[in-house]
Amino acid sequence: MATADDVVRETGWVFNNAVGDSLTLAEFVATGDDEVPAYLEYLGLRTPDADQQTLIEIGAGIGRMTCAFTREYGSVIACDLDAGFLERCYETVGRFGKVDRLRTSQVADGHTLDLPDDCGDLAFSYITLQHCTAAGAIELAREAVRVVRPGGRVALNFRAPSAADAVVVPAAAAVRASFRIPSLGERLTRVRGLTRVSWQVSRLHPDQLISPLRRQLTGVQVWTNPRNKIAGYGATRHTFYGINPHHWWLIATVA
Repeated sequence: MATADDVVRETGWVFNNAVGDSLTLAEFVATGDDEVPAYLEYLGLRTPDADQQTLIEIGAGIGRMTCAFTREYGSVIACDLDAGFLERCYETVGRFGKVDRLRTSQVADGHTLDLPDDCGDLAFSYITLQHCTAAGAIELAREAVRVVRPGGRVALNFRAPSAADAVVVPAAAAVRASFRIPSLGERLTRVRGLTRVSWQVSRLHPDQLISPLRRQLTGVQVWTNPRNKIAGYGATRHTFYGINPHHWWLIATVA
């Protein structure tokens, strides 16, 4: 598509459950402008020297939250699987953020960040890792820890297990398989309901992340909505009503 506005109008529902000719990139970015300060504040991530720090965003998309991050941090590295999204991310930040603070990195294989060790101060990921396989999500969490320097932090968002997973997750796998059917698959990917089902890839309990990363992290916290009682072994539990009731966050310091 020619512009990020086109992406929002044609496929905006991928991000905010809406689509139509009246949608604008400005409105889309405004939702990120609202969320970024809230999460930084309530999750205890904001620091007075943020304008001298580097944030690594895993799953930046076309820059919905990236614009706000470039206003908060001195350097932002936007990572995404889709190179086209990263092109649009530059456009979005050029219009609504501080593009001189932005660089991008494609996650070409879906689970390895093409970044050196200890290059960031905060690794942040929101509504991305639930769309990876469990193994892929865990590997990206390992990568997040690897690229953050000691004393830096990770803030990673996951979807929690639920009783509905016994139906939803297998159904999603079946839908994704249907997308690979020659000729028919391309048409099926354009059906909104099917595509939304197909996103439901993985559900992770905090212990599935904390256990393999325990030696690399300190001050491990699990943040949830008060309605979600999930907790992690050895982690301090916190609640925030702004968190989706089905989600949880891993917040920790790199040892």
